[in-house]
Amino acid sequence: MPILILRMQLLVYILAYPFLWLISILPYRLFYLFSDLVYILVYRIIGYRKKVVYNNLTLVFPHKSEKEKKSIQRAFYKHMCDMFLETIKTLNIGEEELKKRYALPNIDLLLEIEKKRSILVMLPHYANWEWCIIVNRYVKSKGYVVYQKIGNVYFDRLIKKIRAIWNTTPISQQETVITMARNHQNGIKAIYGIVSDQSPQAHLAQYWTKFMNIKVPIFNGPELLAKKYGHAVVFAKISKVKRGYYKTEFIPIALEGSKTEENEITNQFLKLTEEEIIQNPEYYLWTHRRWKHSDKVPEKYL
Repeated sequence: MPILILRMQLLVYILAYPFLWLISILPYRLFYLFSDLVYILVYRIIGYRKKVVYNNLTLVFPHKSEKEKKSIQRAFYKHMCDMFLETIKTLNIGEEELKKRYALPNIDLLLEIEKKRSILVMLPHYANWEWCIIVNRYVKSKGYVVYQKIGNVYFDRLIKKIRAIWNTTPISQQETVITMARNHQNGIKAIYGIVSDQSPQAHLAQYWTKFMNIKVPIFNGPELLAKKYGHAVVFAKISKVKRGYYKTEFIPIALEGSKTEENEITNQFLKLTEEEIIQNPEYYLWTHRRWKHSDKVPEKYL
């Protein structure tokens, strides 16, 4: 990377970090009041990706009225601002506080499965997926989270540092295959957290199917890895109990990936994700262009 870009990234980081740190130590009442102000700025003044969000909602919920879609849109932006700031709050949140705010009522399921094999925890961009890292304070297996690198190398290091506090090792998508192969070869049990509702490039997609009743390319990497190494696959169903409080229930998709039918894991993940979205659509990340390739469906999938 050119030295000038690195210097600019460092300058942005130096200017932004003190502000982020101050946000992370705010008492919760002030913290969420600040989130309300950010919502006004992001939604009402800047209008960040409002058209993308509205178009996504129109595609997915064609039968909802204009009033219903606008209501979901407003609620989504309020939640998105909370979610973004809660990620920053991770800088200075204690373990007991996070355990109180992020309940895991059936964590015993993971504890039982990890005695026998490694686990892939699949989850969508729903509610607060970032705080799911608290799982690593309960399990004995080594924890990894698959993530997309941030363009600013200094913020990328910060995110890695934050996650390392919770016994989590962040790995890129490219590193995932190597890490799993090495752990499997050495007999190391591990738990991998993978946000699995990304939109792959259309020409690279190996599987297309309906997601929210619209045919799109599907990221099926987790299924291929689970089948190859025989890992268990579990869905993390995240619910927002109230502002600042969440609950995650673990739903088994496959106790041994190698014994599943083709696309069984992927299809079950999509089904469970759809159920979450339909129940409370405002907690899904509608700013992503998840359905942007719906007009490029290969002939064999039509």
